[in-house]
Amino acid sequence: MASEEVHDENFEQGEEEDFLDPNDVYIEVADDGDLPMDEGEGEGEEMMMEMGAGPGADDEVVWEDNSMQHFPTHNGSVFAIAAHPSATLAASGGEDDLGYIWDYTTGDEVVKLTGHTDSVTCVAFSADGEMIATGGMDGKVRIWRRVGKESWQTWEFLTELQGPDEVMWLRWHPKGSVLLAGSNDTTVWLWQLPSGNTMQVFAGHTGPVQCGDFTPDGKRILTADAEGTLIFWDPRSPAPVFKLTAEDARFNVEGITSVGVNPASTLAIVGGSTGTVRVVSLSKGEVVGALGGHGEADSVEAVAFVELTGAAAGSAAAAPSSGGIVATGGTDGKVCIWDLSTMRLRATLQHEDAVTTLLRLPAPKSHLLVSASTDKTLRTWDARTGTLVRENKGHQGPVLGAALSADGSAVVSAGDDGVCLVFPTE
Repeated sequence: MASEEVHDENFEQGEEEDFLDPNDVYIEVADDGDLPMDEGEGEGEEMMMEMGAGPGADDEVVWEDNSMQHFPTHNGSVFAIAAHPSATLAASGGEDDLGYIWDYTTGDEVVKLTGHTDSVTCVAFSADGEMIATGGMDGKVRIWRRVGKESWQTWEFLTELQGPDEVMWLRWHPKGSVLLAGSNDTTVWLWQLPSGNTMQVFAGHTGPVQCGDFTPDGKRILTADAEGTLIFWDPRSPAPVFKLTAEDARFNVEGITSVGVNPASTLAIVGGSTGTVRVVSLSKGEVVGALGGHGEADSVEAVAFVELTGAAAGSAAAAPSSGGIVATGGTDGKVCIWDLSTMRLRATLQHEDAVTTLLRLPAPKSHLLVSASTDKTLRTWDARTGTLVRENKGHQGPVLGAALSADGSAVVSAGDDGVCLVFPTE
């Protein structure tokens, strides 16, 4: 392994090791044998009964459904959904303690992802699509990988990672086989795959680590907790690069519920549980703007950067190519589109209930934005004009998550009604 001095230099200069070296193991952590949790079991079936789904439902109820495909295999609410980066596969996780990989063109099950003893709350494919991780309320992170190179139809269990008390979210490194997880117990974990070695455990949060991610360039990590602390990390160091807390007058986000980083990895958008939105410079470690479009009683649940392209972008889109347009979605049903060059609101889009997910389509249609909501719909918007392009219906309960296919032509959704659906985005 290269010396630490050479490794650090390459990391900063963005040479061939501009992301984490998967051979580096920074610490060793013993298996503490986490105990499973059993909260929330059975809630999905009750919800389905209340909404007129499942046994005893009114057979005369007709639901409008313009989906292209269904995956109805889960037995209970579906909490997590992910799309494969190249194949026509989706992965889902739910209240039934199971994950699945399935083909979103046919709706057929490819493999059942077993081994959890409580709800599967997050699923994620690696950047190359060769591995998938599932995380649950039982504190387990389980990894599967593809078998062979001929097709994507055969997967095998690889390893189980332990450490977190309850897994809140999972993110793969954008370039390497390194996995990041946030935990309910205030810790953040970093593992190298396929070995499963622990690379780092980040401590410094004071509440459940509700959101986080790698920066798009893969060089840094941003995490945030329910107590209002935002921390920016160098993956190689357990010490924060900087930390902002709710006690900082300019920051003052009481409980952080969402974060997003612009494509240039220079700005972060931080959303809070009281409608607060802050713009943070990652190079300076300070607040550079405040966005005030959501109500004080409403949580900001989703953040997505968009690119305004084409003639319809208009004169107000002076900085679209630099990732200067961002959308925030809240429990007030609003999607606010902001111009970060002026810190002004460009447009407000509206759902009838809370917005749970925002997704930007890939180029050349990166001006299109998909929103998912607890109003049971998904909608595609033109962020240049604020106009509704398409409304997708078919869920009989809240849409808890969504993910885009690799080419952006389809969106897969996770429903509280126990069903995953596939829709066209346009």
